[in-house]
Amino acid sequence: MATRAFHSTKVPEVFLLFWIVKLLTTGMGEAGSDFLGTVSIPLAAVIGIGGFFLVLWLQLRADRYQPVRYWTTVLGVALFGTMIADGPHVALGTPYAVDAAIYLALLCGLLAWWRASEGTLSVHSITTSRRERFYWGAVLLTFGLGTAVGDATAIEMGLGFAWSIVLFGVLILVPLVLWRAGLNATAAFWAAYVLTRPLGASVADWLGKSHSAGGLGWGDGTVTGLALLIFAALVTYLAVTHSDVEGSHGPAPDAGRPVDELDAV
Repeated sequence: MATRAFHSTKVPEVFLLFWIVKLLTTGMGEAGSDFLGTVSIPLAAVIGIGGFFLVLWLQLRADRYQPVRYWTTVLGVALFGTMIADGPHVALGTPYAVDAAIYLALLCGLLAWWRASEGTLSVHSITTSRRERFYWGAVLLTFGLGTAVGDATAIEMGLGFAWSIVLFGVLILVPLVLWRAGLNATAAFWAAYVLTRPLGASVADWLGKSHSAGGLGWGDGTVTGLALLIFAALVTYLAVTHSDVEGSHGPAPDAGRPVDELDAV
């Protein structure tokens, strides 16, 4: 693949606000996809598919990190990722657990290809267009995997949305604990990144779905709108303060170091 170099990494600093905004995008992806599907399937396809390719194209052609562009792309991936995870189950009737296994295999294959090609999977190393394409491919597959896993636990395993929140709320702390205990930072990051999807989606479903379905009955449209307002406020804050630029919360890791030597996410 042809590549070009950037002056700095094209992803944000990974700190607390990063995970909060990421969880918001996962919830909006779940609620927004379901809401658009009830309004109009063609409209959902235009926004979910057309919007995804548009924002991803804008992100890939840029030569620097910019919060609004980056997080809008993540939101586009969230919508599209929900559709590609739900699509096989709806169209082919495959169990969510099978879909999750397929997405896990695809994600592991892509990460192996990325590691073999670039020598690192660190998000601090997204300084070339080739690495950025690998990054967004991995992000998309994490959304598909996380969506399938969340639906498998809530629906097929019968846990429901509330207990799924508890389950994934606990599981997402495991990579943090293991990282503190010495787990490789990059491995911890990608494990937590996958788990944000079922956690955020479970919260959105619990708030939006009807009482009969195990939710609070707010409605998917209401949940989408509220999450979008919070999302816009937080991303605006990041754009104004530049607090998520790499190195804002300490020295930026050396992108050229091997992945096993990276000691901070």
